[in-house]
Amino acid sequence: MFATKRVRISAAVLTVALLSGGIAAAATSNASASPKPKSAASSSSAASNHPKLSLSRLDLSGYVINAKYTLGRNTGSTFQQTYKHGTVQGVPIAGPYVGTKFPAEDYVALPIGGDQIYITWLDPTTFAIVDVFVMNLRTHTVYDYAPGSAKPESAGTITVVTCGKHQIP
Repeated sequence: MFATKRVRISAAVLTVALLSGGIAAAATSNASASPKPKSAASSSSAASNHPKLSLSRLDLSGYVINAKYTLGRNTGSTFQQTYKHGTVQGVPIAGPYVGTKFPAEDYVALPIGGDQIYITWLDPTTFAIVDVFVMNLRTHTVYDYAPGSAKPESAGTITVVTCGKHQIP
């Protein structure tokens, strides 16, 4: 009888200890997970760092951009991209693809943040995606995804050779 009583008391003490530990852990995690109130100054600066979402297309006509790749599939190549209203021509000007003639493609360009643009090149007959770029005009970087191989990614730097008629936001 005493052994049964000791087991019951031990189980009750263990249950109380576990419940107390769980309540303390929950209170601690809730306290650390709660957001801190923002001051008016930090709220306004946060809004300026995160521009309003937009699907307004950019007209890149007149822009000539050189993309020099130092990482990935196109390492060692530089392509000159000449934009017109709705079309783009890519020409290899350095690296192993020099002399290759690529067809003109359609494009869609969207602003995605301060000095950043997202550009998709499309085959004008099938509308299939030919190439996708994310360019940061402030840091002069480009990320490129060209479908059609097991490792389609490239990254490097850009130089704006000629600015177009329309300013990029």
